[in-house]
Amino acid sequence: MSRFVDRVVLHATAGSGGNGCASVHREKFKPLGGPDGGNGGRGGSVLLVVDPGVHTLLDYHHRPHASAKSGAQGQGSFKQGANAPDLELRVPDGTVVLDADGEIVADLVGSGTQYVAAQGGRGGLGNAALASAARKAPGFALLGEPGDEVELTLELRSIADVGLVGFPSAGKSSLVAALSAARPKIADYPFTTLVPQLGVVSAGDETFTVADVPGLIPGAADGRGLGLEFLRHVERCEVLVHVVDCATFETERDPVGDIEALETELAHYADQLGTSALGERLDERPRLIALNKIDVPDAADLVDMVRADLDERFGWPVYPISTASRAGLRELTFAMAERVAAARAARPVVEATRTVIRPKAIDDAGFTIERDTEISDGFVVRGERPERWIRQTNFENDEAVGYLADRLARLGVEEALAKAGAVPGCPVTIGDVTFDWEPSTPAGAAALLTGRGTDVRLESNERVGASDRKRARAARRAHLSDAELAAGARYSSDHEIDE
Repeated sequence: MSRFVDRVVLHATAGSGGNGCASVHREKFKPLGGPDGGNGGRGGSVLLVVDPGVHTLLDYHHRPHASAKSGAQGQGSFKQGANAPDLELRVPDGTVVLDADGEIVADLVGSGTQYVAAQGGRGGLGNAALASAARKAPGFALLGEPGDEVELTLELRSIADVGLVGFPSAGKSSLVAALSAARPKIADYPFTTLVPQLGVVSAGDETFTVADVPGLIPGAADGRGLGLEFLRHVERCEVLVHVVDCATFETERDPVGDIEALETELAHYADQLGTSALGERLDERPRLIALNKIDVPDAADLVDMVRADLDERFGWPVYPISTASRAGLRELTFAMAERVAAARAARPVVEATRTVIRPKAIDDAGFTIERDTEISDGFVVRGERPERWIRQTNFENDEAVGYLADRLARLGVEEALAKAGAVPGCPVTIGDVTFDWEPSTPAGAAALLTGRGTDVRLESNERVGASDRKRARAARRAHLSDAELAAGARYSSDHEIDE
């Protein structure tokens, strides 16, 4: 049996970016061909896409975890890693996305509307992209960034023009069935309707949707009965119709009391909800009153007795109807169409979203430095770029660590640490990594590199350079005579011929 689910918790994990490749071009008779490592591919994102063919969140109730694929690693010969495809999750129209704190982050209305639930990680740069005048053949590449991992709550809030509100067994389902082609479950016991039912109604030139939602009882705004499960689905309705059971067997109930009880719950829920996307509170929407079951003689007599009281108490139009004999349905249908048309005409024109560019301030360094409250004499560096660079660095490669130090120095982190009172050896935390701070070369200064994968600041190099060997050779030949120099030249020439 199919189930209707309108609230789920979704765990979305985006794909990580592929690592860059550290490679050197090798070809016969062409030594030192230069770096040719390609970049890693981008990780796939998790997208929520509105699909008119989806009407429930049942799929995510059974499968609450969604993970996108990761990007491919780069390869030699400048081969870029493949980007991973985005994972699209189909959701119903009217889905609201809430974060872990319960704050609304997206309201998905309209076919094709998208929301990036989890952003895929960027691929790491290969050593070909990291080459520079000072670092001609980098022996390292950047790692791919991990994808976002989020926990979101999805709530379905039905989109309908008219919402039918009333006590259980008031005849809301029968009214939807009489006005449209919808066939909700109808029975003679309370809470027959457990899930919202939508029906399409035509009246003249107007076509609108009517929502039959679960019955409401006093205390629903606090969660009694189906409570919030009901109220969530009337938030978007532009017109509300009170369906009153005039043939109830409960002697303590009357139409005026029923409507007052429902209005109290709507006002209570409106206080929690505030002003909605429709521009007005839920308890301020246009109202109609449908006195149902007038085909029963006692109900018809009750209508005559309470009609004046309803006009005096609420002032809303009253329509006696019978879903069994279809009496009064035409008048009610055109009254609903008239108010829906007025609400649509008053609705503000939706303008195309404008692109807003907010440039960063000139004095914005892009990072902040704070005292570490957990480590004595420690500092914490916070900022998008420093934290991203930490995630991209392979700390098993000394040259990659040196490259990170150069980037931080150019950004001004070292200068800011010195101004904040940091001294060499102080623990500094960036992202998830804590290290002892040692000032590196000044920003912009060329670093003298040694072998591939090493850094001069971490390892000393005793190798004699070509210029030193040339000076030593000149010094050895300075005390020789011309005859000795000529003999040495002939010896060198004969030695080359023998070889």
